[in-house]
Amino acid sequence: MGELLALTSALCFGTTHFLSGLVSRRHHGVTVAACAQAGGTAVSLVPVLLTHAAPAPPSALAWGALSGVGTGVGVACLYRAMNTGPMSVVVPVSDITAVGVPVAAGIAFLGDRPSPSALTGIALALPALWLISRGGTGHAPTAQTPTAQTPTGRTPTAQMPTAQRPTAQPPTGRRAAAPLVTALIAGLGLAVHFFALARVPADAGWWPVVVSRVLSVAVILALLPAVGASVRLPWRAAVTAAAAGALGTLATVLYLLATRQELLSVAVVLSALYPAVPVLLALTVLRERITRPQVAGVLGAGAALALIALG
Repeated sequence: MGELLALTSALCFGTTHFLSGLVSRRHHGVTVAACAQAGGTAVSLVPVLLTHAAPAPPSALAWGALSGVGTGVGVACLYRAMNTGPMSVVVPVSDITAVGVPVAAGIAFLGDRPSPSALTGIALALPALWLISRGGTGHAPTAQTPTAQTPTGRTPTAQMPTAQRPTAQPPTGRRAAAPLVTALIAGLGLAVHFFALARVPADAGWWPVVVSRVLSVAVILALLPAVGASVRLPWRAAVTAAAAGALGTLATVLYLLATRQELLSVAVVLSALYPAVPVLLALTVLRERITRPQVAGVLGAGAALALIALG
């Protein structure tokens, strides 16, 4: 039963990233993150209401609060990166950072001694990130709304025959690096989330999860004015984002349940499969194109994530 819970958690996490990434392509990523976390907050109350859970100890709530701050920063930056870069590259970069940083922090400050597998994964992550960052990436062509002729009588680019349209150039330089930097920041925020969540005692109940979600919404709302984003979304986009956030909370609950019914190493490995979902969907459904070095980097990132989880 624990294996099934962990695999379902991975599927929910991956679907959350994919749906939120789709909405972020048309709307500001931070606005999408706010709506998604609001939906996730509503769902987080369900286990509390169903179990009539007693209040958690203050220390557990504090870890939940820190988890929420990390989630708010991480999710906002992740969806913002999805808005400006290809999902098949952004997601592995953020996920490797989110898993690798807590492992490194444990080695440096908590006296952890990872297994050879985890150390190999950390070493593999560095060249994988370099390969992913190398060269330009391309998005699948998107449909453009036809427009009337311009006042000069020229045919707009959207109505030109394919052979006559100017070739879109992949982003280079700072424009290409910006989504990757944002993805790295997202990974750091999510690393704080995972580290803090792991410090919540198993007998603390579900209130720390509620506190985490509420704080994540507060952090994202505070970021909205700084990035010039609106709090409003069209209703269809808002429903999709909220559903994605609800799936994210469900994934967290399923993961916690899996760790209580299965060995932690098994639950972590199975749940860590979730990056494959948005990457594969981005490459197949969205027809994103990446270079061969980046393909190698994505594969290396997936291998590194699995090796770190095995540790």
